[in-house]
Amino acid sequence: MMEKARLSREALDRWVTCRRARIALLIGGGSGHEPIYHGLVGKNMGDGAAAGDIFAAPSPDIIMDCAKAVHKGKGVLFLYGNYAGDVMNFDMAQEDLQDEGIDVRTVLIWDDISSAPPDRKKDRRGVAGLLMIVKIAGAAAACVDSLDELERIATKARDNTRSLGVAMKAGSIPATGKPTFELPDDELEIGMGVHGEAGVERAKMMTAAELVPKMMDGIFNDDLELNSGDDVVLFVNSFGATTWTELLIVNKEVRKILAEKGIGVHATVVGPIVTCQEMAGFSISVTKVDDELKKYWDMPASSLGFSKM
Repeated sequence: MMEKARLSREALDRWVTCRRARIALLIGGGSGHEPIYHGLVGKNMGDGAAAGDIFAAPSPDIIMDCAKAVHKGKGVLFLYGNYAGDVMNFDMAQEDLQDEGIDVRTVLIWDDISSAPPDRKKDRRGVAGLLMIVKIAGAAAACVDSLDELERIATKARDNTRSLGVAMKAGSIPATGKPTFELPDDELEIGMGVHGEAGVERAKMMTAAELVPKMMDGIFNDDLELNSGDDVVLFVNSFGATTWTELLIVNKEVRKILAEKGIGVHATVVGPIVTCQEMAGFSISVTKVDDELKKYWDMPASSLGFSKM
């Protein structure tokens, strides 16, 4: 019994040492999309989040303070959505941190297929696919030994993720109380961004059975190359006002299409995680996962906005 206790203490000491020296994962962006970004900080998720004002990038000072707070000696990976203000401020913070001797890398999230064609991926916005990317990267940060390896895994998760959203009713900006866009009650907009950015198609209201195939066609026609026998993590996200009942109907339609194509669903997430105030609408995100990405997805995680047993 004493020998078992001694071995357990040694294992615990090694685990604590590893955690103290682990590579840090810093996420962040504008507020107004709760529970992201600070709601994704926790075990095997982000180590910290730099949050700006509503729909505004965090300042370089905030980003630097957060990075220093989470840095544990092995460097910091910045993981955030591809928006001009965020890129500018995170890049400024990264340069200043590197001047102070802290190794910092960046992986931009650009999963929104509606915001640019495949040959211009670097112009795409980061949207709800960030959930899977943060979860995988957060778990990997607890396991890998180098910042290079964490950057590789986060990039792989990003490159295997695609999202498309649709809006039915605008959210609002608290400072003004005005809607972020205008949309007639009997219309919807496919490709709407999480800040109310214009989509790619406006259409009359339709059922989920009509709408979901159009959205999934967009994902399949991108360059992810989803084929029979592949597995995905599926995320059906509410923009804030769309209910669980409606999301479950969407999920049923997505699962039907994936099954018809012989694509397995390794895991499903449903709920309001990447929101836009009280916007009505939803997004569909898929991450194509191989054995490596499955390993990091399957690790338990705990945060305010997302937990996995």
